[in-house]
Amino acid sequence: MTEYTIESAKISDAPAIADAIIAAVTPELCLGLCDDSHGIEDVHAMFEALARRDDSQYSYRNTIVARLGDGRAAGVLISYDGAMLAPLRRAFIEEYCRHFGTDMDEASIHDETDASEIYLDTLAVIPECRGKGIASALIAEASRRAQSAGKPLGLLVDKHNSKARLLYEKSGFKPVGERFFLNELMDHMQM
Repeated sequence: MTEYTIESAKISDAPAIADAIIAAVTPELCLGLCDDSHGIEDVHAMFEALARRDDSQYSYRNTIVARLGDGRAAGVLISYDGAMLAPLRRAFIEEYCRHFGTDMDEASIHDETDASEIYLDTLAVIPECRGKGIASALIAEASRRAQSAGKPLGLLVDKHNSKARLLYEKSGFKPVGERFFLNELMDHMQM
């Protein structure tokens, strides 16, 4: 059995947070954010910078980790109040422009959440720790925090990711509609 604790992330977890975002979104979709002159290491650098910020949707302040006894993050979950999406997204647009040297049209970005929910943005567990209940424990903690805020926990799941869907359904999520994420139509679920 893998021993771990669930705790709030620290700024030093920024590299693990960036890894988790890329793993959850997929490297292919992440590379779609930039042109061919940039690679996944550039995308990682942007997400790591966002994780270090206080005002970003990907901030360490919006993140909980499952920490192993040796200090490594075995799993990462990012969630935030959907009502804060617009101000939190400004940091993303700033870092995107800084890292890739091009403007981003904020109006072209679909809102993946809204003020009615706490949004589970990112969930990832390192490969060697999968299947040990870490994702479920992170979801349970995020759910407790959402309940404290008086809102349901919501998320988007790829229509073809049956493994993730099963995890979410076992955790108590139910389909409530559809939303776009990076021009991909996803299922919207809430707990």
